[in-house]
Amino acid sequence: MTRFTRCIPLRRSALATAALCAVAGFGASAWGQAQPAAGDAKPVGNDAQVVEVTAQGRRQEVLQVPIAIQLIGPEQIAKVGAVNIAEISSFTPGVQIDATEPTQPNFTIRGLGTADFGIGTDSPVGVYVNGIYAGKTGGALVNFNDIKRIEVLKGPQGTLFGRNSAAGAISIVTNDPVGEFAASGLVRLGNQATLHTEAMVNQPLTDDLALRFSAVTQRREGWTTNVTTAQRAPQDNAWGTRLAMGWNPASATSAVLAWEHEDLDQRPRPVWAVTATTPVFPTDTSSFVDPRKQPLRNDPADGREERKLDSLTLRLEHDLGFATFSSLTGWRHFNSANAQDNDGTDNIASQLNTSNFEKNTAWQQEFRLAGNNETVDWLAGLSLSREKAEQTSQINTSSTSLDTLFSHNPDVGFAPFLTFDQLALAAGLPQIDLLGQTWQEDMHNTLDAKAYAVFGDLIWHLGPSTNLTTGVRFTRDEKKFSWYNPLRSAPGLDPQLAVFTPEFFDALVAAGALDPATAAQLAFFADYLRTHNVEFDNPDWRAAPVYASKRWNNVSPRLVLDHHLDKDTMVFASATRGYQAGGFNSVNGGNFAPENITSYELGIKGRLGNSGLSYGASLFHYVFKDLQSIVLDRSLPIPAYVVTSTDVQATGLDLEAQWQVSRGWRLFGSMEYIDQTYKRQRHLAGDQPDLSGQPYGTPLINTLTLGTDVQWALADGTANWTLQGSYLGRTRCNDDSVAQGSCLKAPGWEVGEAQTRVDTRIGWEAPSKRWGVGLIVNNLFDKQYVRFLSNLSSVVGSPYYAGLTDPRRIQLEVKVKL
Repeated sequence: MTRFTRCIPLRRSALATAALCAVAGFGASAWGQAQPAAGDAKPVGNDAQVVEVTAQGRRQEVLQVPIAIQLIGPEQIAKVGAVNIAEISSFTPGVQIDATEPTQPNFTIRGLGTADFGIGTDSPVGVYVNGIYAGKTGGALVNFNDIKRIEVLKGPQGTLFGRNSAAGAISIVTNDPVGEFAASGLVRLGNQATLHTEAMVNQPLTDDLALRFSAVTQRREGWTTNVTTAQRAPQDNAWGTRLAMGWNPASATSAVLAWEHEDLDQRPRPVWAVTATTPVFPTDTSSFVDPRKQPLRNDPADGREERKLDSLTLRLEHDLGFATFSSLTGWRHFNSANAQDNDGTDNIASQLNTSNFEKNTAWQQEFRLAGNNETVDWLAGLSLSREKAEQTSQINTSSTSLDTLFSHNPDVGFAPFLTFDQLALAAGLPQIDLLGQTWQEDMHNTLDAKAYAVFGDLIWHLGPSTNLTTGVRFTRDEKKFSWYNPLRSAPGLDPQLAVFTPEFFDALVAAGALDPATAAQLAFFADYLRTHNVEFDNPDWRAAPVYASKRWNNVSPRLVLDHHLDKDTMVFASATRGYQAGGFNSVNGGNFAPENITSYELGIKGRLGNSGLSYGASLFHYVFKDLQSIVLDRSLPIPAYVVTSTDVQATGLDLEAQWQVSRGWRLFGSMEYIDQTYKRQRHLAGDQPDLSGQPYGTPLINTLTLGTDVQWALADGTANWTLQGSYLGRTRCNDDSVAQGSCLKAPGWEVGEAQTRVDTRIGWEAPSKRWGVGLIVNNLFDKQYVRFLSNLSSVVGSPYYAGLTDPRRIQLEVKVKL
């Protein structure tokens, strides 16, 4: 460890800080062909970089780590103008991240992930911020704030990262305070009323103490107008701050304490209907319209997406001589709300909205002891975590929409509220109006989860060129879960429904207006509507919360053999196991067994001497058992997304290469090919078919990327140009793909088609390197696709609603450094 050295007097720092504050919220990000952070890289060959990472809990050169790693630096983030990791996933083969709902994101690596946002289940993709697990729901995806690097680790990472990284891990690392004054700022302005700002100030306080503050804002008003509300969509509206204090009291000791806050408050994600009018029965794809050409008509009840998140992280490190001791403590808390339209229309006869409210507090403590000698590099650790969460899943609809549902349900076959209105009018009660009344149902869940683990990892030096890594993690998970579905809320209906008593129907029979059988049926239905829910209607959960507890134990081993053919070439083979804790179905009850993956991998990494060419290739095969998958259960009165278990297998190939042709010209590319199928399907939901042996859905070409960076001297400064494109193959279909909305074809459009995207950036940096400008164009050729379809609202006559990808975005960037 080195003590901080204060290189600039405090007075000058204060003046510089004041000058920075006068700039309207600029921020830190790499510019052009920026170099990795000091201490993370050294030049090799034609200015290629030897970058160090901590994927194995140790500082190692990325080309010496026997894991398939995709490394993303701040310069790559800056080149596409990305504000969160989802916006660079298009250029990260094998990784898909859907952040259209930032409080309900979906992460996938090598075809493994889950779109379920219930607190009862986990994701096989672990997201970590400075080593702290970020979960999978409302707090997993936040905007970039002073990022140092991102390590995307493909394949099981259970030994070192723990549970919920069975498919891989995304490790986000931010910058620590340093011993020199630094400040920077950035502003981007663009179409769709985009305004993005960043600011960073690093201030040494003493020789061994420094502070680093950063802030970021993201505003966007969207590219379309919701004709129902006259508001623009999709909207971004978030800001965040980060304050870190670094302390180096001695050469053997260091500590970093960091606090981070983010506040997100925006309108919900938009969705489009695929029919010109609703309700529509039956579904006929020949009548579907292209949602990309339709006006947006959304009417969500109290539509919003909000989150307030705070986190504290304390990292301590001390050199004991024989080993290094480290302690990592993390606390995260957030409250989120997401109320959205789920039918794509503003027709009250086909209205269906959903809301998700979540409160989550998590704590994590990890201790590690690491050392090395001539024989072995060793690491041992202990991990403890606790998570407490509350979630309310809500359905909002209307009595008019319920009439649509009931009238087209073969078990009912009539519109009860309209029928009751007509009977009341016939009985001389004209003040009764049951149509257009609100109907809300809630499912309340709570989670109390604890996890304990001990782990060890040994890198045995079998010879000067050969290493054998053996690792194992012992994990115990304990979860306590609850369900509670109280009686629906319908304040406008209840006083009026009270009129329709058995005596009321008896009077109609006596008057000859109804026959006894029909009167009995209607009396039963009136009572049912007063005392039951339509969707969340488990009688055991109606009076009070019902609790269930489960415990699971797991052993996740790791075995890796790597051999260096020469100083620039390494081959490796690995057999690893990954683990994801079991969970609970938050809607239908019951629990799920833990998920386990067994993965085998052969790889090569290298560099061709001083040519500037580096490359990597990895051939993998895995079997994932009991993968928790989300599917639409259409057997429910209102179809709902529920979690089922499946066994999945895949064989694939990852390729990556970059060539520093000259000091000012770089070429790069990467690709993932994967053949993923259902091995066996368990716990089928409702009328879901057995898909064993069929494609899981992941495209064979799970992203192909190509790009170039060019720099040249211009006006005494440096000009730079980046062009990069990506290709995502066609979704592979199975017997359930159309029903689930991932492979449907209609006249003139389809969902699941192959997708391409091209981004470019051109910029100029001043000779002083203190300021620069740039122009960023995302989706250069303005390609727009149907991102997804859902038939959640089919029962109310909106066969599908669609989500769309963004059209072209143009941003002008100005950056300063002090």
